[in-house]
Amino acid sequence: MENFIFHVPTEILFGHDLEKAFASRVAALGKCALIVLGGGSVKRLGIYDAIVDALHEQGIRTVECAGISPNPRIDEAKRGISLVHQENVEVIVPIGGGSVLDCAKLIAAGAKSEADPWDLVLGNSPISDALPLATVITVAATGSEMDPHSVISNPDTKQKLGWSSSLVLPRVSYLNPAFTYTVNGWHTAAGTADIMSHTMESYFSVEEDAYLQDGIAEAILRTCIKYGPIAKADPTNEEARANLLWANSWAINGLIGTGKAQAWSVHAMEHELSAYYDITHGVGLAILTPHWLRHFSNSQTVGRIARFAKEVFGIEEEMEAKQAEAGIAALSAFFRSLDIPMTLREVGIDETYLAEMAKNSVARSGGVINGFQPMTAEDVEAIYRSAL
Repeated sequence: MENFIFHVPTEILFGHDLEKAFASRVAALGKCALIVLGGGSVKRLGIYDAIVDALHEQGIRTVECAGISPNPRIDEAKRGISLVHQENVEVIVPIGGGSVLDCAKLIAAGAKSEADPWDLVLGNSPISDALPLATVITVAATGSEMDPHSVISNPDTKQKLGWSSSLVLPRVSYLNPAFTYTVNGWHTAAGTADIMSHTMESYFSVEEDAYLQDGIAEAILRTCIKYGPIAKADPTNEEARANLLWANSWAINGLIGTGKAQAWSVHAMEHELSAYYDITHGVGLAILTPHWLRHFSNSQTVGRIARFAKEVFGIEEEMEAKQAEAGIAALSAFFRSLDIPMTLREVGIDETYLAEMAKNSVARSGGVINGFQPMTAEDVEAIYRSAL
């Protein structure tokens, strides 16, 4: 196992009726909060009022930055940064799903930098400070409430890029399973796929000595397989929503990737799809993952894929190759059972930009992503084509 440092100081408030406790934590971070929102559903559902009323009771002034897109854009972050400066905001409070939290993180970093926010995303300017974040998550998907990562789109350059800084790790996050009851079937399925993808990006490696981390990853995957369909069929099932919400946090807070060399491959491929076609992130990940595994199934990797088949789906086969292929097929069938489209054509993607997207997907890593297996632009294009 490789050396590692694991430190996630985010305080989690998990459960019901913890608005006052959350507001008391926010009050310790600042007296003027920027409330970052998406399309307005949190207002219709009463979540906004519950949080904002609790903040006001603590004497916290609130300023609103609404309308964040499902694939958050750089111009939306710039708008939030302007509000921070105009209103003397001291703490950022996103209420919503991963896209809202992603944008809020760039607002937090951009508000403390004189650089253009896109330069922060590109890594051209260092991030040396950020406003504190206190988050309220309403969708089990991205795990943004307990990680330092963010993904931002730039429509002008057709780029969707990830960036990270420990300075934007949320100080406190409120996870109330009831806030996810109204997530529709489509986004419940996509969110489940997103959680699973985060887990699989860390799990699939050729290293075999991170036994604890891999066992936790398998448990997260089994949790999604057990509770994803239940939450989709019965949106107010507390057990299902609570388990998915907690799996969501632990899939990407760094624990299951500790001690392992890793470079995420499927996310790099999917970000290009989202940048060009604006598709739902989790859906793109679900479409690509089985094809990625099949493309890189070889003598080095077949043992890990076969273990996945056994430990996650309970598949027993004497021959590793057959077991691995059965596991990949089971994964695809599971996603299809959630009514997720499993081809690119089903989500409106054809051959037009495949080569261009493939080249872009590996550009930031020097032409090769050294993940589960070294992945070049040629590999990416082949995976895209197999997914059509």
